[in-house]
Amino acid sequence: MNIGIQRTTEKNLMVFSGRAHPDLAQHVAKELGTELVPTAAYDFANTELYVRFEESVRGCDAFVIQSHTAPINTWIMEHLIMVDALKRASAKRITVVTPFYGYARQDKKSRGREPISARLMADLFKTAGADRLIAVDLHTDQIQGFFDGPVDHLQALPILTDYVSDKYGDEDLVVVSPDAGRIKVAESWSRRLNNAPLAFIHKTRDVTRPNESVANRVIGQVEGRTCILVDDMIDSGGTICHAAEALMKDGAASVIIAATHAIFSGPAVQRLSDSVAREVIVTDTLPVGPDKQFEGLTVLPIAPLLAEAISQVFGDGSVTSMFADH
Repeated sequence: MNIGIQRTTEKNLMVFSGRAHPDLAQHVAKELGTELVPTAAYDFANTELYVRFEESVRGCDAFVIQSHTAPINTWIMEHLIMVDALKRASAKRITVVTPFYGYARQDKKSRGREPISARLMADLFKTAGADRLIAVDLHTDQIQGFFDGPVDHLQALPILTDYVSDKYGDEDLVVVSPDAGRIKVAESWSRRLNNAPLAFIHKTRDVTRPNESVANRVIGQVEGRTCILVDDMIDSGGTICHAAEALMKDGAASVIIAATHAIFSGPAVQRLSDSVAREVIVTDTLPVGPDKQFEGLTVLPIAPLLAEAISQVFGDGSVTSMFADH
């Protein structure tokens, strides 16, 4: 008995979403001209998670989108379970798309007997079956080396700087880093804003007290200028608000806060709303629901960037070329 085997080289792109930030995944799928794969997902009574895809995924090029927002451990676990389900259902290639990579701040040991949780995250996704990882503005570049496979590290910089340039380009700008460790990021901002001068906040931090730091003094000339205070994320908002106050005390004309990831934990919304900042600019790598909205907040869409990266990966193109002139 002869069985004819039909071979095909046609690739099949499929986009999947967890429950953490479905609106973003929907926008990414729309940008790609496709739809999210129907997925059944629910919690058992004891909070265990269940996921099942309602279409065949055999041989597909799978992109699994999940942003690690609060409750972060729940959504990371769901992300891992989705990858495992795809692996066991014979997906050809699995790319983890994590607009915000959980545990990124735990990327090194500051004291003895501490974990390197960012590395553990990468190991978990690899073990689950991920072949590739796409993330936006990792807390540190070294995290790219934690994953045993290709990592596409996307930058929200062009999105943020284009907005700032269009709105504030006619003003006397100075780019400010909230600490010495973010100077490299501030330098990239400076180049995009016609080589605007740089300044930074000298601050101290107690490693035993998370989300707390003290802004000591401003290094650089900010008097009479519009300060663009840049960071990768805003969590509780204390650090960035203290930095903005320090700039105003040093004679700045105004302060614009810009960050990629709007974590906005606890008192962040109230702090930012009450702060001296003229505007707070973020992207929607994390959900910014009605409870996190306030006057002066601008949320820029990240879906076009993610969709372009997915398109490049699917078509075996160059993600690096997306940022060649940045």
